[in-house]
Amino acid sequence: MSSSLAAGSPMLNPLYKEVKIRLTRSLVAGEWKPGEAIPSEARLAERFNVSVGTIRKAIDELVAEKILVRQQGRGTFVATHTEDRTLYYFFHIVGKDGSRAQPSHDLLSFRRARADAEAERALALTRGERVLRIENLLRLAGVPVILDEMVIPARLCPNLDEAAFAGREGTIYGLYQARYGINVVRISERLSAAAAPSRVAEVLGLRANAPVLVIRRVAYTYHDAPVELRTSWVDTRHHEYLSDLWKNEPR
Repeated sequence: MSSSLAAGSPMLNPLYKEVKIRLTRSLVAGEWKPGEAIPSEARLAERFNVSVGTIRKAIDELVAEKILVRQQGRGTFVATHTEDRTLYYFFHIVGKDGSRAQPSHDLLSFRRARADAEAERALALTRGERVLRIENLLRLAGVPVILDEMVIPARLCPNLDEAAFAGREGTIYGLYQARYGINVVRISERLSAAAAPSRVAEVLGLRANAPVLVIRRVAYTYHDAPVELRTSWVDTRHHEYLSDLWKNEPR
């Protein structure tokens, strides 16, 4: 199929939105890998038979969505899940003084199982589909603060085992990206308060039924396809949830 957007062709979206869709398709297909530069605006304008201004507007949206990253004087690159990027955009637990710390992690359990009803709904799975269930403890400044319970469709991460997960270099999202070509581009989080179950209290060093913050997160790749369900139990005695939407969202 030609990539040209010829004048007069029927379209359901504004022209720059159509260009954005085409660019996203190329990203999904792996035409430009994480960390690679996409072609210049002039080359893309020629490819899609549109103006540079239309290309720029499409790229602006992808940059605002953290899918692409502009580097002054170098060009526009496909975003990579470095530890710094993950800490800023996806990790929202900070000290009560606003301080941010890079978490260290301990893998507590890794097993294969059948998806339960919650995972089926959240991840759009078939009934009883195989999943990976992972418990991961996060420490901030050496102190256990967060217990993550993750569910990942097994078909998305073939041959992922406990050794590979525990021995990964960098972040979990970086592992998905580098090993399986899965780029997490959006997360949806729901927050609630709860009494810590006995397992959570034990791992986080809390008294039984102590209050904790519960974050239920679904991570999505392109086209809003879900790739991970995560429940995070957070000790908020010295930490809190912070989301600076004005910094992370287009205005």
